[in-house]
Amino acid sequence: APSYPEYTREEVGRHRSPEERVWVTHGTDVFDVTDFVELHPGGPDKILLAAGGALEPFWALYAVHGEPHVLELLQQYKVGELSPDEAPAAPDAQDPFAGDPPRHPGLRVNSQKPFNAEPPAELLAERFLTPNELFFTRNHLPVPAVEPSSYRLRVDGPGGGTLSLSLAELRSRFPKHEVTATLQCAGNRRSEMSRVRPVKGLPWDIGAISTARWGGARLRDVLLHAGFPEELQGEWHVCFEGLDADPGGAPYGASIPYGRALSPAADVLLAYEMNGTELPRDHGFPVRVVVPGVVGARSVKWLRRVAVSPDESPSHWQQNDNKGFSPCVDWDTVDYRTAPAIQELPVQSAVTQPRPGAAVPPGELTVKGYAWSGGGREVVRVDVSLDGGRTWKVARLMGDKAPPGRAWAWALWELTVPVEAGTELEIVCKAVDSSYNVQPDSVAPIWNLMGVLSTAWHRVRVSVQD
Repeated sequence: APSYPEYTREEVGRHRSPEERVWVTHGTDVFDVTDFVELHPGGPDKILLAAGGALEPFWALYAVHGEPHVLELLQQYKVGELSPDEAPAAPDAQDPFAGDPPRHPGLRVNSQKPFNAEPPAELLAERFLTPNELFFTRNHLPVPAVEPSSYRLRVDGPGGGTLSLSLAELRSRFPKHEVTATLQCAGNRRSEMSRVRPVKGLPWDIGAISTARWGGARLRDVLLHAGFPEELQGEWHVCFEGLDADPGGAPYGASIPYGRALSPAADVLLAYEMNGTELPRDHGFPVRVVVPGVVGARSVKWLRRVAVSPDESPSHWQQNDNKGFSPCVDWDTVDYRTAPAIQELPVQSAVTQPRPGAAVPPGELTVKGYAWSGGGREVVRVDVSLDGGRTWKVARLMGDKAPPGRAWAWALWELTVPVEAGTELEIVCKAVDSSYNVQPDSVAPIWNLMGVLSTAWHRVRVSVQD
């Protein structure tokens, strides 16, 4: 057998582009796949997601990589082996985030502590259901470690009574309900707003949105079991608290209107499954709220308490976050009491393929993306322009038709058009929902100091080259 040099992971990580060579690892072997990048059946952009790192997390997304001939092909590019001294660093016991779970290396990280990351745009529209390991992650605090056998969900009932449910009881006492729903952060596409004027918040690109098949007990069934009526007179709210807490002990919290929580058509879940498996830790294990059609901030993870109140949740994240303001409001004049907390989100869409700045070959170009609207409103059309919005074509929508008012999941769309060498394209998309709401054409009129609700036409500029 040939003898191979040894490399550290740091040395492998320096080779991340064709100009510097593209190295990857599989097991303990190191491969230089630079000459294979353009030959990759999934396209060069997909294989470059693993550049400088391990192939395994990406190969796991596509079953074809398990075929023997793929491993045989890879062996042709072997250039070395990982040094036996390579070992993961010991966790820092003083770090409150030391117990966080491992994450997929392909995620685009916006903050490490707390961990906030989105899937690469190249993979967003590849599947209708987002793989759990690529689902966008929005954490505000360290991820709690929960022992499932000792977990209890507290539901404060009417008259001061309390219902305490174990995970096993939540599974056995209530019928399991499943719903396919898209969750989107209010700050999705915030990076586009920050190019108009600086804003507060994480610099999300277009990936703070994902879709999963959720399974669990209906919140409605649990509240009725706790003794609450179908309706309450006046304004009431269902408040949620998570097990994640700040150093002062204050938990993450949020609330939704009582009518939505009790509505049979709203499909609000106390979810314990995600895409057919138990919830991953980053996504709320063992139980989270899933509120379809509503901003992701209300779908509280690691749920510990449910309470009904005449007031919204007193949590900072309900009272002083996820609210929209006029472009004229700045940090010196903002008054959070003047704006309602975001619940249903406006219509949204984005181009996932091609990526900004790409050079595409002449011939037929396939443009892909996603579209979604809040409140269960169906996306009825996506318009796509290649010339900055002067002329338009209608994209093909993919996905099953949902019942009226319950279109909880996104629509994926695509358009194939001929393009000529030597041209510059400004690809634009805009979605229209069943209420004929449509995205605004530019960011400036909807700019706000928190950078939320960024739903202007999405624009991607590419060049067509031989």
